[in-house]
Amino acid sequence: MNVAIITSSDSGYAGTREDLSGPIIEKMVTQAGYTVIKKLLLPDERDILSKAMAAIADNEEACLILTTGGTGFSPRDCMPEATMDVVTRPVPGIPEAMRALSMKITPRAMLSRAAAGIRKNTLIINLPGSPKAVEESLGFILPHIRHGLEIMLGEVKDCGAKKSITPQQADGGWK
Repeated sequence: MNVAIITSSDSGYAGTREDLSGPIIEKMVTQAGYTVIKKLLLPDERDILSKAMAAIADNEEACLILTTGGTGFSPRDCMPEATMDVVTRPVPGIPEAMRALSMKITPRAMLSRAAAGIRKNTLIINLPGSPKAVEESLGFILPHIRHGLEIMLGEVKDCGAKKSITPQQADGGWK
């Protein structure tokens, strides 16, 4: 399964700050068996971000777009808005799950405005900008994302079949 990674950062785009979160995403998804086909470092510009996500989805380049950055309260943070501009089917459970996990670590998790949704056959998920928060959030959702992608792509038909899982599997291994 192909993945595109988009980092939203004015300072990263200007070359004055190193993107630390994008490489973490790349390492984690590669280790999970995904193929990274595109990495973009873009400014915090809603139109530019939405056009990049739409192009990847519309051209069927990747079935998963993971973004990092632009989900906070800064006046320039616009990734959730750019994401919602292009998705046709919101998937609120993914960012809700990330926030629930993160609330166990820091109360500031409530300040995340991350969004997720589907455009055509591409799932788009906003991750935090912090490398630590990216690792925690992606580590929590990644084991479960493949199943959603398989359903979206029509590769799994019988989702209701009973399967026994342990409580540790149910929470992604996080305690």
